[in-house]
Amino acid sequence: MDDTELHRERILRHVSPIITGRFVGYQASYTREVSVGKPLAIFVFLTAGIAQLVASLMRMKPARRSLKDLRKGPEFLVTPVRLRDDLGQTYEIEMHGQLPQSALHRGDLVQVRTEPQRDRTLPVKLTQVVNLTTMQPLTPRIPTRWSHLGPAMLLQAAAGLVVAGVVLAALFH
Repeated sequence: MDDTELHRERILRHVSPIITGRFVGYQASYTREVSVGKPLAIFVFLTAGIAQLVASLMRMKPARRSLKDLRKGPEFLVTPVRLRDDLGQTYEIEMHGQLPQSALHRGDLVQVRTEPQRDRTLPVKLTQVVNLTTMQPLTPRIPTRWSHLGPAMLLQAAAGLVVAGVVLAALFH
């Protein structure tokens, strides 16, 4: 048995919704993709396609994205964060998105609000942190499915839905 095994720190994962402790530091970040559900992607793709068809008939240039692009969701940054409580226990939680670099410094007293993730093998997710040293509340921001689809595509989908509604109303009236 070598020295690294003797001094290996035990990391706790599943914890209560609120943890108060000292900020130990960030671990290596990586990206994770949020998938967009097939029904939502197909609905937006088809209704936007109707608007794109109307726009092309009017010789306007519509924004185009493939169904594959829509299904591939936004990527967001995942950063494991470590905290140590007053008893010396270390907790690892995941922060999705980013905070300003100057928001947390090693040794700051923080209180974090967490929630479990769908995949129970993953650490809990940080939803909000209050730096009690500076009294600054912080919330990491991540891209959403709606921001991934984009305003242009969503407006086209809404216009396509209106056109489809008008055509259906004319057919059945």
